[in-house]
Amino acid sequence: MSDFAELQGRLGFVFREPALLRLALTHPSVAHEKGVALQTNQRLEFLGDAVLQLVLTRELYEKFPAVNEGPLTKARAKLVNRRTLAEHARQLGLGQNLLVSRGEELHGGRERPGALADTFEALLGAMFLDGGFEPARDFIL
Repeated sequence: MSDFAELQGRLGFVFREPALLRLALTHPSVAHEKGVALQTNQRLEFLGDAVLQLVLTRELYEKFPAVNEGPLTKARAKLVNRRTLAEHARQLGLGQNLLVSRGEELHGGRERPGALADTFEALLGAMFLDGGFEPARDFIL
């Protein structure tokens, strides 16, 4: 897992369970290419999306006590859209660490916004499972 040491340095988070980081970085194309039942980052993406929503919802709720639900929902949506998440993933260099199939590699999958956004959410899910809510919250904020 030393190949992910630099990434963990950029994250400011060292995984106790390095397999979670590897799983967060495993694009679904790898399973399709190998034609076997292989775990990919999709379940972690599901979890990470929920963690992100909870952290940002609480933060907006607490920071803007006079704002009603509608504007808070719109503000949160701007923070969690694919473009924003993909940009955070690019800043962290997640694309260069993304494990993709040969075909995905040839078609620029490492830099595809959807893949980057999904990987960012999967990373949040992995951080949550590995370190708990507070480290994931601190990373998000």
